[in-house]
Amino acid sequence: MSGSLAPGGWSGSERGMWAAFRRGEWFADEGEVRASVVRRLLLAPPPAEAGHLPRLRLRDVRITGRLDLAEAVVPGTLRLRNCRFEQAPCLDGASVGALEMRDCVLPGLSAVGVTIGWKCEISGCRVEGPIDLYGASIGGTLHLENSRLTGHGERRGERALQLLCATIGGDIQAGTGLHVDGCTDLRDTSVRGSVVLKRAELLNPSGIALKANRLHIGGNLSCGGLVAEGTVDLCDARVGGGALFEGASLTAEHGPALRAHGIDVGAVFNCCDGFTARGRVTLSSITVRSRVCFQDAVIDVPPGTPALTCRRSTASELALTTREPVRGTVDLSHTRLTVLRGTPDSWPNTVRLEAVVYDSLLPQLPAVQRLPLLTRDPEGFTPQPYEQLAAAYRLHGHDGDARTVLLAKQRRLRTTLPWPGRVWSRLQDVTVGYGYRPMRAMWWLYAIMLSGILLFTRWPPQAVDPGKPPHFQAAIYTLDLVLPLVDFGQEQAFSPRGGLQWAAVVLVCLGWLLATTAAAGANRMLRRA
Repeated sequence: MSGSLAPGGWSGSERGMWAAFRRGEWFADEGEVRASVVRRLLLAPPPAEAGHLPRLRLRDVRITGRLDLAEAVVPGTLRLRNCRFEQAPCLDGASVGALEMRDCVLPGLSAVGVTIGWKCEISGCRVEGPIDLYGASIGGTLHLENSRLTGHGERRGERALQLLCATIGGDIQAGTGLHVDGCTDLRDTSVRGSVVLKRAELLNPSGIALKANRLHIGGNLSCGGLVAEGTVDLCDARVGGGALFEGASLTAEHGPALRAHGIDVGAVFNCCDGFTARGRVTLSSITVRSRVCFQDAVIDVPPGTPALTCRRSTASELALTTREPVRGTVDLSHTRLTVLRGTPDSWPNTVRLEAVVYDSLLPQLPAVQRLPLLTRDPEGFTPQPYEQLAAAYRLHGHDGDARTVLLAKQRRLRTTLPWPGRVWSRLQDVTVGYGYRPMRAMWWLYAIMLSGILLFTRWPPQAVDPGKPPHFQAAIYTLDLVLPLVDFGQEQAFSPRGGLQWAAVVLVCLGWLLATTAAAGANRMLRRA
């Protein structure tokens, strides 16, 4: 098109659009224009009027037919306001300077492999079929605020928004007002800025609401107040900033509400401040360089089922101060933390702590308040959680609490032994507290000595050699009986008769028992040292 007059056969609305295009002005007309005319304006534009730049700006226009710009090059910006498309536009492989669609109605949008130099805005729109941006390259920000995507169209069940293998030079702003019926697919996409889904609604109850496997984000993943029905899948994603789910509500009828195996987060991972998951949360093998927070969170699962799985993970802090104790199982096994935060009234009913390593357990509480947590492992007794808790107490100078924990470990271990081992273990506990209560042995020795002194003072034994008996000392004689391998001469010089013989035998046995259990306890302490 090279003349200054619109071609013949065009409608009045189309001629008005042609004139507005030449002047770069908005064309507002509630009439219809053919998609083929729009395509011709963009691919074979008329000359601009003097002093104007030609641009396509449409408002309140109905576009009939299919706008096919596949592999086209449109250097300028396409701006459409409150327009209606009869068929889904096609921009597959096209190169466009910028795309702005506000408050439009579309049966879908196909833009596979599209290149958009600046921003792509699809805000306030109602899209009744899928938006396909597979492999798209957008130099600026992708805006999807206040849009409603049903994703059904002619082929019900398609992804409502496919942004697979795309490259975004700015942000994805898909927050307030975005409503998606169907799956939102961001797999293998790279976003230089942040992905914002604050207060968005992603609804796919029978499947996955958000697929974001291997999504790479340079900034934050902001999902505060997000409402998702269906699984939110972030497996192997990389987030340079924080993953922020404060106040989000995630519900999954089948499968986990939040699945993020292998995610790498450069800052905080917040599932707090009213975060609610109706379904399990699985975070295995994650790396978080700051805090993983479940403060004031709710994880609602049936009792006895997995609630939170955080196995083989690394974080500087894990805060499990949920609004109420989790009824399901929390699995933290083989996780490495600097700080583990939780209070007795917020700990889950069942928790796996095997091979968990941490430096501090906050808030600081006496060992007797922490020990019940170690009894909640559904697999039964394992010694490492006790050793780890004791090490944390020792690290902060609470040696008494550390000994209390190790004593509790021996008592739990006793329940796993056959009956002879249980008897011997019980004797060590009663006499010396397995070496962690050494003063108990002194009290036992004091009681045995006092009993012997009173007994032999009242009924002294007879001298073995009446001709030259040494002076009898009840205390030294009792020591001779009680202390093994020690000879003060009194036991050899005096011999009890009758019932005193049995008393002496009892004292000797008690002495050997006390010495043996004390030696076992001392050996245990020395091995630990």
